[in-house]
Amino acid sequence: MILVMDFGGQYNQLIARRVRENNVYCEVHAATNFDKVRELKPEGIILTGGPQSVYATDSSLPPAELFKLGVPILGICYGAQAMAYVLGGTVKPARVSEYGKTDVEVVGASRLLNGVEKKSVAWMSHTDRIFDVPAGFAVTAASRDCPIAAMEDTTRNFYAVQFHPEVVHTVEGKKIFSNFVDICGCARDWKMSSFVADTVARLKAKISGGKVLCALSGGVDSSVAAALLSKAVGKNLTCVFVDHGLLRKDEASQVAEVFSGFDLNFIKVDAGERFLNKLRGVVEPERKRKIIGEEFIRVFEEVSKQIGAVDYLVQGTIYPDVIESGLGKAAVIKSHHNVGGLPDFVDFKEIVEPLRMLFKDEVRQAGRELGLPEQIVNRQPFPGPGLGIRIIGEVTAEKVALVQDADAIYREEVARAGVDKDLAQYFAALTNMRSVGVMGDGRTYDYAIALRAVLTSDFMTAEAAQIPWDVLSRAANRIVNEVKGVNRVLYDCTSKPPATIEFE
Repeated sequence: MILVMDFGGQYNQLIARRVRENNVYCEVHAATNFDKVRELKPEGIILTGGPQSVYATDSSLPPAELFKLGVPILGICYGAQAMAYVLGGTVKPARVSEYGKTDVEVVGASRLLNGVEKKSVAWMSHTDRIFDVPAGFAVTAASRDCPIAAMEDTTRNFYAVQFHPEVVHTVEGKKIFSNFVDICGCARDWKMSSFVADTVARLKAKISGGKVLCALSGGVDSSVAAALLSKAVGKNLTCVFVDHGLLRKDEASQVAEVFSGFDLNFIKVDAGERFLNKLRGVVEPERKRKIIGEEFIRVFEEVSKQIGAVDYLVQGTIYPDVIESGLGKAAVIKSHHNVGGLPDFVDFKEIVEPLRMLFKDEVRQAGRELGLPEQIVNRQPFPGPGLGIRIIGEVTAEKVALVQDADAIYREEVARAGVDKDLAQYFAALTNMRSVGVMGDGRTYDYAIALRAVLTSDFMTAEAAQIPWDVLSRAANRIVNEVKGVNRVLYDCTSKPPATIEFE
């Protein structure tokens, strides 16, 4: 395996994903957690980018001990500067900052850049740069404003790049990661079939005869988690579907219908009014997420008491949930209801998260290995807090109904036009903006609906989809005419980053 030491970089997930694309297992841990390095004994280490400056008094730096472990190390952006600084090089503010696509040229023999085009485009994002390389290093790439865009010491197997090879805009990024995997001597034998078999065996041994309660939403993550547990513990598994009143239109009945055909204990709980009462007057996104997360747990605790003693709670937490909820000094992008929303006390022996170390596309692969139907494996992602984070500001029953109707119209028009096949996620959200309009010769002062559709393979980065104008126009006309309380429709054309896919 390869360990990613995270200095708070926005692309930390992407780095791990690029390694896993080479069939090598990879984990992300806070750069301050050096005990993890000793514990995991990785074949290679990657130091991520980050918002700090190495010469700042409060900066995080890799310990000198790290460079005495005898394993290959790759530094990326801040990680490259930290490597140079700790090993005796010089890092200072750049005369010209670089951000965005930049032409980079290979300027010397390089193991890391072996087979890479001599001139190619890379993604830069830095204000500091390396001015002098440490002893033993050679410069291997340069850009117009960054004479040391890459450096390496092949004797000690230390490599560094100022640009971001993990981002799709770096044309030769995949080749660079493949080269690093080879340098580390990894076997490239981490496959989803072995993950499923190993996880089922581990769950069997862990849970034994214990009773298990699964938080089932009907989405990809919780469905795959349920399938894994079903294989491991059979009828000792009870799946509980909580309708928190924040689902898409008619979704509660659809989920109940799908899972009624599964060989498992299935319980549906109608808790919409309960969740809305808890959310009354709450407008701050993180508070909304945490309230919904805690209320989920409380509902499951109550159900577990009704069905008898339950030892374990299963959740469909996946790796992006964990990373986005914060690692070490990394920014908390958003607390996920099944990570950051958990209360301090939970009335179960343990929470089991069998998918905690998988990315979304890996979860889908696991679902296929488990024999789940494609309609579930390929289901469009839906956040745990549901429409609670697609409604800006306070959540009310009226707003929920409004966004449900608008979302249903939008999804219907997109599907009818046949443009849904390539979309990773598309939905309607209710902004907290009201504006003046005119309908039937009368003045209106109603809400604006925002439509969103994104293209992505891993949900860590995403591009706004270019939905045909006639499709957007039909959806907008129908929403304004059919959904009472809406007089304006907007389209969100922002990528991730800088935005997130969801609105809150």
